[in-house]
Amino acid sequence: MGLFAGLGKRMQWPDPYFTFYGELGYQRYDLHGWNSFILNNGKANTLSLKLVFQRSSVDAPFFSRSGSEFMLSVQATPPFSLWDGKDYAALRKENTQAAKQEMYRWIEFHKWLLKGRWYYPITADQKLIVMLGAEMGYLGNYNPDKVSPFERFEIGGDGMTGYNIYGVDIIALRGYEDGALDPSDYYSVAYNKYTMELRYPVILKPSSSIYVHAFLEGGSGFNSWSEFSPFKIKRSAGVGVRLYLPIVGLLGLDWGWGFDAPAGMSKPSGSQFHFTMG
Repeated sequence: MGLFAGLGKRMQWPDPYFTFYGELGYQRYDLHGWNSFILNNGKANTLSLKLVFQRSSVDAPFFSRSGSEFMLSVQATPPFSLWDGKDYAALRKENTQAAKQEMYRWIEFHKWLLKGRWYYPITADQKLIVMLGAEMGYLGNYNPDKVSPFERFEIGGDGMTGYNIYGVDIIALRGYEDGALDPSDYYSVAYNKYTMELRYPVILKPSSSIYVHAFLEGGSGFNSWSEFSPFKIKRSAGVGVRLYLPIVGLLGLDWGWGFDAPAGMSKPSGSQFHFTMG
């Protein structure tokens, strides 16, 4: 359950491609029988302010031939632990469901997302396009004894754009199973991801649009900012196809090969198929 109020505006400076969005939100989580989650049973509340700066100069949303997209997002809650008088170190040590309910009654965090994509035509007819992408995310805390169990990242798999599970961002990384790159059962608090795609259009019409692509991809999830490194990545490569139908929306099928071992495994991920919607 949640309530959100936001306001967006197109900026005129530094140029008209910039937009700003601000959002004040409240969300309430009511958990029952989540045995694989930090908080099995209980209620948690999130009150946060979110600011998003974006710049987009791409020439088309589905098959972009030129331009770039950048996004910087900051979301933060009040630092409740600075004034509520609770001993979170003792509650963490107690490690009971009652203690966890007391710890997470009000969630606190600051969350940072940075994403960028660049599109370049490499043939004169502007049909063969290279897309370069990079992104990272970090979920910070005000109190090391009160790290938020929500708003974390699940790294690996198809991503299923628009899919969300009780406050977890799903980050696609082809060539690996869903969540295979998370360092623990409780997802990741930081991640990085790099993508290079070669795209070629098959059909570009209002009734339907299709393009094929080959990709190289890499990324990983981390338990803390101290463990984060932009150079620690799990690599993959593969091919795929994207189809856009006005009534259905975007559909995609990818085959990827993971060259490295998922978290906690010793053998490379190998062959993986991924289907996406949205």
